[in-house]
Amino acid sequence: MTATGTPTLLGVAAEAALAVPGVAGLQPRLAHCLAAAAAPTRTDTAPHRMPPEAGIRADRAPDGSGWHIEVRCVLAEGHRALDTAQNVHDRVRTAVTSHLATHGVAEPVTVTVAVTVTRIAARPGTA
Repeated sequence: MTATGTPTLLGVAAEAALAVPGVAGLQPRLAHCLAAAAAPTRTDTAPHRMPPEAGIRADRAPDGSGWHIEVRCVLAEGHRALDTAQNVHDRVRTAVTSHLATHGVAEPVTVTVAVTVTRIAARPGTA
């Protein structure tokens, strides 16, 4: 897999999104949750954690001119959702565009980002 492949972009996008103040985590898509539930039973007792990349989806544009990134965020209580989502959008777009440029994508690439806030996590100790 090249440095501009989907798995690498998922990690770059996840890292950028998780660095935004107010982002408590990334919400896995239903397909990831179902796949984890259908996986063979684990023999160890450690809880299975979904990788942060499960909350990101990256698709090539049909004409190959760029990427569309979807980010599913869980926000921390006390942060304004609109501002946090806009910050996630900007940081993910910048990080992915920079990553593509750093890894030899010569032609201009369009990167579109859609951010969905799936829930707001309550602060620990509040009911």
